[in-house]
Amino acid sequence: MRRVYLDHAATTPVDPRVLKKMLPCFSECFANPESQHSFGRAAADAADAARDTIAKAIGAKSSEIYFTSGGTESCNWALRGYMRANAERGRHFIVSAAEHPAVLETAKDLEREGFSCSVAGVDAFGRTDVSALRGLIREDTVLVAVMAANNETGTVQPVKQIAALAHACGAAFFTDVVQAAGVLPVDVNEWGADMLAFSSHKFYGPKGAGVLFVRTGTRLGRFVAGGHQERGLRGGTTNVAGVAGMAEALALAVEEREENALRVKAVRDRFLDRVLKEIPRVTLNGHPAERLPGNANLCFHGVGAEQLLAALDLKGIAASAGSACTSGSPEPSHVLLAMGLSAEDAKSSLRFTFGKDNTAEDADYAADTLKTLVGRLRDYAGEKE
Repeated sequence: MRRVYLDHAATTPVDPRVLKKMLPCFSECFANPESQHSFGRAAADAADAARDTIAKAIGAKSSEIYFTSGGTESCNWALRGYMRANAERGRHFIVSAAEHPAVLETAKDLEREGFSCSVAGVDAFGRTDVSALRGLIREDTVLVAVMAANNETGTVQPVKQIAALAHACGAAFFTDVVQAAGVLPVDVNEWGADMLAFSSHKFYGPKGAGVLFVRTGTRLGRFVAGGHQERGLRGGTTNVAGVAGMAEALALAVEEREENALRVKAVRDRFLDRVLKEIPRVTLNGHPAERLPGNANLCFHGVGAEQLLAALDLKGIAASAGSACTSGSPEPSHVLLAMGLSAEDAKSSLRFTFGKDNTAEDADYAADTLKTLVGRLRDYAGEKE
């Protein structure tokens, strides 16, 4: 049976070149980088080199790069750390309705602490309504958080416009670029980001390694009490192998970005064209053009997403019914509901995300399989094409 992995938005395989970069950190450069001996200094040098590489890739300074365990921690730290450290300036912040749970759940926690959060709506394509966002800004608003590209639909947000709006009102701007890093050209200065988060395993690096960029002069509270790692703001022994692999993965992704984007988009478009033309009652969720090159989020009207997902798995095809972080939830996607889809259509939607190693043959196999399975499931349910 052919096996086709179309869930790259959930995670990606580690690039062999990245693994090669990491291996010495487990055996030769294994020491604690805080140790005051030659072994420790070698590990510290490797971590510093990784920090420099990552900073260069996003247009930042090395001193603005903080290592974390991944995107979820980075998002938590950005919101909690900023709101707590700036509470005397204001206790109100804004997030978009289509944010990842790492942001939305943190926002709920902060509300329980006494902070105030407003949620900016999105349009039918999942793009943040900038005019509506402007109307939510108050005198005590100190932070605006909008992701760069949505993890479910792949819709790309107007982050530069939103950052400019936030700054004009005296608020800081934070953006989750977990899906965009290595895929879109990310420049913290061009975008106007004050804080930015991403995770290594989304661009062919290892799991357990992430970054929070914090612009110089931005007040941020300590997130993990302990040692003086990460300038005293996040205690814990540095994951040298992880950050070395993350830096290598990001450097490769940036270097090969345009080539990979063109190839991935061509395969994704082949799949989309066939599915939309050959399978009745299928619609595309998200923006038709302003979206990540590998994302295809589709509503198969009249077909339960979980049933279709299980049937695809039996045929060797990996996809998802939304964010991997919410796959255990029985509730329909909050992103699709915010875009105006009915609960029924949200529960009939699947996300296919293509990667740099997918081929035209993969696209055809997935389209052929879907054509058969969707027809069969609709027949079982008594649906008519």
